Amino acid sequence: MNAANRNSDDHSLTLAGECAFCSEFKHRKGTEIFGEGGETEYVYQIISGAVRTHRRLADGRRQINSFHLPGDMFGLENGAKYRFSAEALVETKVRIVNQRNLLAAFESRANGRTQLLRLVTQSLRHAENHMLLLGRKTALEKVAAFILEMDERQAHPDAMVLPMGRRDIADYLGLSLETVSRALSTLQEEGLLWCDGATRKRFIILSRAGLAKYDA
Repeated sequence: MNAANRNSDDHSLTLAGECAFCSEFKHRKGTEIFGEGGETEYVYQIISGAVRTHRRLADGRRQINSFHLPGDMFGLENGAKYRFSAEALVETKVRIVNQRNLLAAFESRANGRTQLLRLVTQSLRHAENHMLLLGRKTALEKVAAFILEMDERQAHPDAMVLPMGRRDIADYLGLSLETVSRALSTLQEEGLLWCDGATRKRFIILSRAGLAKYDA
């Protein structure tokens, strides 16, 4: 999410705070923030850390539908139940606001509907990006596109540290853990990417143009 979108979302929860109580909570790595099927009482914004939202398929597999990074909002639903579970990828601090009060705050302001639309389109962007990733033909295309998406969402850092592990990436892309590892190794062998072998989460993109060829 770029700075303009973060500012809009910060203002959205500030607006809600004028009419409703906002709280901040810390969640340890791996802890559940809300569960699939739970009542949609709150909307969340990440202050620090990262969150994955996912659901369990009938055969027991996990399908991750989105990764949320600092500034992102999640948990806004149009139904009475959450469609996914949300878990902290790392130690994560979130700001929460009651969904009913948030919606009421939007309705009370002249530009509230525009701000609400921004929140909805944020979720749509995540879903659209995920659909595009899953639509890639090869594992290399999927992994390269994922790395470029994370690079953009982190504002093109010199060194990119991913909060999610390779198992998470695999479940997000619909690939096996081994396939993701092989794809990353191939991209590294081609001189497009450097990966810290110790943490396996720290990356340096050596050629964005080269990765973009897989993302074309």
